[in-house]
Amino acid sequence: MSQITQQITQQVAQQMTLSEKVQRGEIFATECPSREILQHVTSRWGVLVMVALLNGTHRFSELRRKIGQVSEKMLAQTLQQLEHDGFVLRVSYPVVPPHVEYSLTSSGEEVGKRLVALTDWIETHLPQIMLAQQK
Repeated sequence: MSQITQQITQQVAQQMTLSEKVQRGEIFATECPSREILQHVTSRWGVLVMVALLNGTHRFSELRRKIGQVSEKMLAQTLQQLEHDGFVLRVSYPVVPPHVEYSLTSSGEEVGKRLVALTDWIETHLPQIMLAQQK
């Protein structure tokens, strides 16, 4: 990027109002709605749900077994948040007993792939991380 382009970019950024920054997505602005979405996706259960659903559609009980140690309440809240954010699709079939399936939307698949990269990195570097924790 040229020096002139950098200067113009800096000037435009300085001229933005707070509401414009919030609408644009300034993650460090405390009022930015992207912070809440980031929390949903990167929470302990959010990451595991997203990664699990990358492997395909799952029912609630399947997800709970696959993830392990998540309460029904926490899993339900996580799924609701991710559905509200547009990352998870919930399909309820009108049968008895109720049959509900969860899958990722196209946005959810994009985010999920990025989370897999992060979890893969952690798994690959786990020995180093554990060694650092022991120090």
